[in-house]
This record gives sequence, C-alpha cells and structure tokens, in this order.
Amino acid sequence: MLDFIKGEIVELTPASVVVEAGQLGYLAHISLNTYSALTGQKNCKLYVYEVIREDAHLLFGFVEKRERDLFLLLISVSGVGANTARMVLSSLAVYELEGIIASGNASALKTVKGIGAKTAERIILDLKDKVKPGQMPAGTASAQAFSDSETAKEAVAALVMLGFNQPASQKTVGKIVSGNPSLTVEQVIKNALKML
Repeated sequence: MLDFIKGEIVELTPASVVVEAGQLGYLAHISLNTYSALTGQKNCKLYVYEVIREDAHLLFGFVEKRERDLFLLLISVSGVGANTARMVLSSLAVYELEGIIASGNASALKTVKGIGAKTAERIILDLKDKVKPGQMPAGTASAQAFSDSETAKEAVAALVMLGFNQPASQKTVGKIVSGNPSLTVEQVIKNALKML
C-alpha cells in the first residue's frame, strides 16, 4: 500500500495531478482543496489512497493527511464511493466538513452535488463520533477577500443564473480568483464550469 508520493508536478488540473517520482508519472485524482494547495507549486508531497478494482487501479491524492483521513471515513459510509467523497471534499474545506459532521448539520451536506437527504443523514450518523470539529487554517480568509472582488461577483452571478447554487459558486470562484487574480470574468466562469 502506498502512503505518499513525493516529486515534481508534471501536470495539474482541477480534478487530477501527475507527479513524477523515480522516473514514473503517477496520476492521482484530487479534490479542489488539494488543487488550490498545489497551484503554483513545482514539487509536492501527496498522501495517497489506492483503489484497486477489476477494471482500474486508481490513486486519490491529498496535500494533507487530515483530508485523506476524512476521505477514508467518507468512503467507509455505505453508499458513498470514492468519487462522491472527492466531490464532498471539493465542495467543503476540511474544517467545514468536520464542523458540519460534528454538529449534525445534514442540510449543509445536502448542498453538495450528488448527496441526497438519506446519504447526508447516513454520513452524519456514521461519522459523528469519529470526527472532531477542526480549526480553520491560517490564511483562509484571503480566499474570501478575493471572492469579494468585482470579477468574482460577476462570475458568481453568472454561475447562479446558469443554475448552480450560490455557496458552491462562491467557494469555487474564490479559489480560482485567489490562485490567479488576473483572470477575466469569462476565464473565471470557464474554470468554474469545469470544477462545479
């Protein structure tokens, strides 16, 4: 079982990263939280989880162990697969998800694409005693400041008009703009559409 991969980032998209380590390129599926952390980096250390199925061998990568631990807890819940767990971790920051589970806020979990009422309640029920509310990491407020810019506001308004919910749109746009503040509204919207 692989624990982590350390190496050079060869390719990075909002959904995956290719890390070259020991002259091998490892493709790992990542969350938006990990994507944001890797943006602008040349090298990384990814904590990984390997899924071996009949038709595929998949790697899921995380910048921090705390996110991988939450991923493992999520996939232990009946009805929550690896891609659903990744979607949850893309929609919510680690500390937000920990707080939602610890407080039993099923309605906040239902805002995540692909999570219905029954699944949200099952996640809360199964994980409430296993998760402690975490603290917001330092520097998180900076993404909020970027999401208040005019470009971000216009992009969020456009995404809401296209049918996406506002909290997810704000979060995604905030990450995009904080990673690259010089993007135009159109570029931000195009990037957000790939992520939502």
